Amino acid sequence: MNPEPFQQLDRVIHEKGRLAIMSLLAANDRLPFKEIRDTLGMTDGNVTAHLRTLHDSGYVAVTKEIEGGRSVTSYTLTRAGRKAFTDYLGFLEQVLNQSRQRLG
Repeated sequence: MNPEPFQQLDRVIHEKGRLAIMSLLAANDRLPFKEIRDTLGMTDGNVTAHLRTLHDSGYVAVTKEIEGGRSVTSYTLTRAGRKAFTDYLGFLEQVLNQSRQRLG
């Protein structure tokens, strides 16, 4: 088995909470913090920590707006985040294909 695809998996994305957030953001143009939290069933602190890591890595952008008199913080994938996620999925597919070949 070729270990290279395993070594290429982005450790920032690979953690399950961040992978879930990246998947949600890849499927949506923009999501408010509350929707991310509620969809994933995570605590505020957990979501905040994961989003901070993704933001610090340049994978997500933060937008703060006032809607209906309330502050709403939303998140989107950056261009770098989309590329990193696409690359991650490609390497993950390679890992899965190798496993399938060995099993079947």
